[in-house]
Amino acid sequence: MVKYMFSSRRIICSLLLVAGALSAQAKDKEKNTTVLNPLTAEQSAVIDRSIGREKITVQALEVHTPVLETYLQNMKPDPVTLTTPASDLYIPGRLSFEGQIGSKEFKQNTQSGYFKGSSSFLGNLSKAFKMEFQSAGFAQMLVLDTTSFDRQHYAFQYVGREFLGDVRTYIFDVTPIPMNAKARFLGRIWIEDQNSNIVRMNGKYTGSDFGEKAFFHFDNWRTNIQPGLWLPSIVYIEESNAKNAEHPIAFKAQTRIWGYSLKLPTHEDANASVKVDNAQDESQGQDISPLQASRMWVNQAETNILDRLQSAGLIAIPSPEVDGLLETVVNNLIVTNNIPIQEQIHCRVLMTDPLESLSVGNTILLSRGLIDTLPDESSLAAVLSFQLAHIVLGHKIDTKFAFNDRLLFPNESAFERIPMGHTLEDNLAAATKATELLKNSPYKDKLGSAGLYLRQLHALAPALQGLTTPRIGDGLVREDKEGKGDLWLSAVEAKGPKLDIAKVDQVPALPLGSRVRIDSWTDQVFLLHIKPMAYYTARDKMPFEVTPVALRLTRYTTPAAATPAAAPATAAPAQ
Repeated sequence: MVKYMFSSRRIICSLLLVAGALSAQAKDKEKNTTVLNPLTAEQSAVIDRSIGREKITVQALEVHTPVLETYLQNMKPDPVTLTTPASDLYIPGRLSFEGQIGSKEFKQNTQSGYFKGSSSFLGNLSKAFKMEFQSAGFAQMLVLDTTSFDRQHYAFQYVGREFLGDVRTYIFDVTPIPMNAKARFLGRIWIEDQNSNIVRMNGKYTGSDFGEKAFFHFDNWRTNIQPGLWLPSIVYIEESNAKNAEHPIAFKAQTRIWGYSLKLPTHEDANASVKVDNAQDESQGQDISPLQASRMWVNQAETNILDRLQSAGLIAIPSPEVDGLLETVVNNLIVTNNIPIQEQIHCRVLMTDPLESLSVGNTILLSRGLIDTLPDESSLAAVLSFQLAHIVLGHKIDTKFAFNDRLLFPNESAFERIPMGHTLEDNLAAATKATELLKNSPYKDKLGSAGLYLRQLHALAPALQGLTTPRIGDGLVREDKEGKGDLWLSAVEAKGPKLDIAKVDQVPALPLGSRVRIDSWTDQVFLLHIKPMAYYTARDKMPFEVTPVALRLTRYTTPAAATPAAAPATAAPAQ
């Protein structure tokens, strides 16, 4: 009897041990797998096609070397706006996969491949994100998975359908197999319904040998830049501060990509004429004077610089819409001041975020970030008047660039090799002249908003040194040894009302991305047509800040089928 009871206890203990082991295995399995509803035949077909299309996207990225910039803002708590920028960092770069996708070096090489000629990009980005940065960590924000995006390594859960602008998409949640696999995408994808290209990715990558800090949450948007080809155009990055519930955002950043098809500018010969048989040249006084030759020499330097900046992807190609708007404001200043300028003043857009402007001969360049954040036309007139004053005062460009050999350098060196900022003395004189031009302009009674914009910039300048430091031209903030950060247009700043962050109806500056849209293939810029929205609290204003992204996706149309937009006569209204 005793022996029987002992055996029964052994059996019971064994059963309990087996049950415990099975339970532990079930829990481990639960961690590594997710129970998903089976996909329908239609949904499975969408996934299979998207896997094939993603390979084509990867191949397209391997043969292009686009320009990209990352602008990051570290955030701190604020009692009124919840968070406000504490510091920032701007990092330009040029992306080159150079056959690295799919190779073993893709996850190991941190000095070459992805950022040809820009190895410092990775080091600076690592410091910016305060992490042990893995080169593949950044590259993988552009493609879903370079080596293992298939049914064997991922499970898919159908979520539903959604329109992203004009494009209808299928939505799937994506989980790696197993769940604890390293360097695998975990999140959600949107697949367009015609060719099954992935047009949006939202999530992060799972842990790696570098730890969880090697990857971060991102929202990647692609645009249809060529027939059937969707490539990354902008990525929003955000990480939360888990240690501080009152400080929900630790940092946020945007990476913009353009210049997939950089081309050399072309010029039509302005002196070309139709040949007429038996015609004789009877013109008089066609010889060129020394003064005219000198001006032609300056124009040659101007053309060379603009062509070089465009071929490097740093300025947009001529845009009737945006350039036309800027030139309308400049002409208003010229006409009302009776400025005797024989040659027309042109305007172009510098593609980058930092708030800067420059004049190259008779061409004024404004940065995209500057245009984005200006609230109205009078503010636009204020910053344009600064560079127009340089032209009126005869502050010429360095004619050494009339020699083409001085512009034969790698694209990555353009910022360092073409410095176009003016001297301290020239900027002081231009600031005084700009005030005079505005005083006699149609904007003279509307400069309060321009002054308020400058007041807001003055207040945030210590935290936004990456945004306010010019890379190639003149910034708005005056650099001085005392570090006061005064503005060049301080006389205009004085015309603004007192800055009140808590005042909802006072909108001194807009967030980045509020005005201009970039075509990542052609490098053309367009004005955004945004529906005005009401501000409910001071948190809605976000002056000069990086914000999340929501693109209105459209399908590619051939240039002949596209209808060009007419250049507006006035600036777009503030949000």
